[in-house]
Amino acid sequence: METKVPTTVLIKGGTIVTATDKYEADIFVSGETIQTIGLNLEVTADKVIDAKGKYIFPGGIDPHTHMELPFMGTHSSDDFETGTRAGLYGGTTTIIDFAIQNQGNTLNAIIEEYHRKASKAVGDYAFHLGVTDFNSGTKEEIKDIILKKGISSFKVFMAYKGALMVDDRQIMELMTETGRYGGMVIAHCENGDIIDGLVKEHLAAGKIEPKYHGICHPELAEAEASGRFIDLAHHTKSPCYIVHMTCEGALNKVKDATKRNQKVNVETCIQYLVLNDELYERPGFEASKWIFSPPLRKPKDQEALWASIRQGIVHTVGTDHCPFCMDQKRMGEKDFSKIPNGAPMIENRMEVLFSEGVVKGRISLNKFVEISSTNAAKIFGMFPKKGAIAIGSDADLVIFDPNEKHTISAETHHMRCDYNGFEGMEVTGKTKTVLLRGTVAIENGKALVGSGFGKFVHRAAHNVELRRENERRASDD
Repeated sequence: METKVPTTVLIKGGTIVTATDKYEADIFVSGETIQTIGLNLEVTADKVIDAKGKYIFPGGIDPHTHMELPFMGTHSSDDFETGTRAGLYGGTTTIIDFAIQNQGNTLNAIIEEYHRKASKAVGDYAFHLGVTDFNSGTKEEIKDIILKKGISSFKVFMAYKGALMVDDRQIMELMTETGRYGGMVIAHCENGDIIDGLVKEHLAAGKIEPKYHGICHPELAEAEASGRFIDLAHHTKSPCYIVHMTCEGALNKVKDATKRNQKVNVETCIQYLVLNDELYERPGFEASKWIFSPPLRKPKDQEALWASIRQGIVHTVGTDHCPFCMDQKRMGEKDFSKIPNGAPMIENRMEVLFSEGVVKGRISLNKFVEISSTNAAKIFGMFPKKGAIAIGSDADLVIFDPNEKHTISAETHHMRCDYNGFEGMEVTGKTKTVLLRGTVAIENGKALVGSGFGKFVHRAAHNVELRRENERRASDD
């Protein structure tokens, strides 16, 4: 699909909402960036958009996606083209995807592979680098990856024993090395040994149904690993970020860390805020739709997550978007441990978060912007290019009707998956028009940009000051 070179756009009469402000103003966009913000702007533009009665948010940033991920003998069903396009429909203009190292291969090899995969992206993208084999060779790659290749976050898995899991020594060494150049280690926190033992125990007893996935990934495993990861970061005086936190026990480990003045960046995902483990009691194989790791938790954990968002303990809401169609899920029909982990989430994140968060009074409008866009931009070195509505920022803008009600369904979503984890949910609030770097990308329910329009976002190695702050505080202990 051909796209016109971005020219000028004037958005009139909308209510601008950022992480700190809410006010009525016009926005004038020229090329890829915001040029002017003001009341009743008298400027000539190639396109004028009437945003009266609507909110204007910074483009959403999903800090956790898996497009075309090789996993458990198959691939996630969305690639960078279909996945980022679906994200745009829901108001997400930028994703941070995980380029995960194959054991025995170099980090640079997986970066090259993922740049090839992402060349067809419709929305903007950046990478986290998953490290599964930290050795002397990969250690030598770190400096240039952070300082020259624009990737400053490195993921470790404390679960998936025998596949992706690394040990504590590797985590500490990776923290030390990335910290030298302003990088940050992020982690999937579950105790792989506990999970592995429980899976073997349940399968040996003939317990093969999907519901046993959740039972074999208990809160204990997540809380223990979260606390251990936080302690390793404190010991190495390193910044850290925990992905997809789900439970009260893990949140308590973060709260404990604040008592020693340690900052822990925390992400949860939209599914953990609004869905719970009752879904694992669905009959037959239907529960497999919600098999991902960590699993859905209990209502008390949802309450703890919402409270922690309000308290500033949870900083971002992502998706862990990793969809598999039902024929792929059926690989585990006779063994729950073989069900590919993941679900389609990217398109619905912002609308569900607005409806369940803002409309129901759980969070403010400003907090909504903070956790859906701005905090991710700040934590991962994209702010104020992304995550802001300011002069000079990329014109990534979401024009949002706060009153329109609609029902989520696989029949109408744009993700390449034959089910939707929020099927039948009525939400209030809908993304109407989306600009990506000044070009109207979504309008009137249609995508106006196509394969290859998305750009790689080179992220700053900005965590050096945070590391210095942690070192200073640790010296005072």
